[in-house]
Amino acid sequence: MNVMSRPVALDVSAIRAQFPILSETVRGKPLVFLDSAASAQKPRAVIDAMVWAMEHQYANVHRGLHWMSERTTESYEGTRDLVASLINARDRHEIVFTGNSTGAINLVAHSYGRGMMKPGQAVVISAMEHHSNIVPWQMLRDAHGIELRVAPITDAGELDFAAFEDLLRDGRVGLVSITHMSNVLGTYTPAERIVAVAHAYGAKVLFDGSQAIVHRRVDVQALNADFYVFTGHKLYGPTGIGVLWGRRELLDAMPPFLGGGDMIGSVTYERSTWAQVPHKFEAGTPAILESIGLGAAIRWVQDIGYDAIAAHEASLTDHALARIGGVAGVNVIGRAQDRGGVVSFTVDGAHAHDVATLLDRQGIAVRAGHHCAEPLMRRLGLDSTARASFGVYTTHEEIDALATALVRVREFFA
Repeated sequence: MNVMSRPVALDVSAIRAQFPILSETVRGKPLVFLDSAASAQKPRAVIDAMVWAMEHQYANVHRGLHWMSERTTESYEGTRDLVASLINARDRHEIVFTGNSTGAINLVAHSYGRGMMKPGQAVVISAMEHHSNIVPWQMLRDAHGIELRVAPITDAGELDFAAFEDLLRDGRVGLVSITHMSNVLGTYTPAERIVAVAHAYGAKVLFDGSQAIVHRRVDVQALNADFYVFTGHKLYGPTGIGVLWGRRELLDAMPPFLGGGDMIGSVTYERSTWAQVPHKFEAGTPAILESIGLGAAIRWVQDIGYDAIAAHEASLTDHALARIGGVAGVNVIGRAQDRGGVVSFTVDGAHAHDVATLLDRQGIAVRAGHHCAEPLMRRLGLDSTARASFGVYTTHEEIDALATALVRVREFFA
């Protein structure tokens, strides 16, 4: 039983009414969208905010002295304040806009990794990471002589904490970069405990919060982490906008990642100086409209409240584990005690792609494949899974529809 379960307090029908796309039909059937972990649908508030900005208040930001530029800059920078409030950052200047979580992790790998870590130091990741939290560290290893260490997971899909701590004992780990919630298993990692142990051995900590921030409140000061990243498009906002939060003293010390306009203090042919953070890391014209959309998404989420969101999604997850796991021949992957609204599964005798295709014929959208986590799939002894993932608009009835459809899929392959 999910330890976060509690009565559902949301008016889900009213929430669904705010998502125009959820009234669509697929192959003549009502859309059942269970792929929110890949990218969430967008509420009317986000759509309208971006359209309004394009129609009434669009110009480039920071550099203009005219009314349109000033108003657009206010909206763009206002989102920085909203992000700081969302994650309880100490300082709005600790919020750096990136293209997505991948861009944020690459920024840290390049700027902190190459700029501040020394060859011979190590980065620790876990066995359940998304490729975006593997490949940048492999590139850092190959270019800069950093060792890459991988903390194993248990058969239940949880971090093997004793083995994790063993990787830190020699004091050579400069950074732990780890998911806050697995995009495949739904597992939450013990974030506060990870930070406490890593700091005790002299390592900094980065959390990939791409999934976690959708499902529960994140407080970076309470976590005591050093970096936290997430992406807008999973948090009901647009694509093309992500966030890196970092401690101000670290960001101040880190060299820039990209060079160009807006990240400079001054430029001559001989040398350039850098702007203060966060602009030091935001080269070129930023994702202006996407930032405005992210701001609208954050306001929308905060209006609902994370307590209500977490309770609803815990109830959905419990229901899904019971219903999907109760279908003969369907195998739920991962048994973590603390998990979020992601359920991966296999069907006996069927490839995940075939399962997803047959579900699509019934109007049900799930993900299928390795979910950008090939090493995790190999650890699980699989090449792919199907994955149902939930948003604040997901209903218990949609999960029931999935379970009923899986019975038909099972019969088809039997």
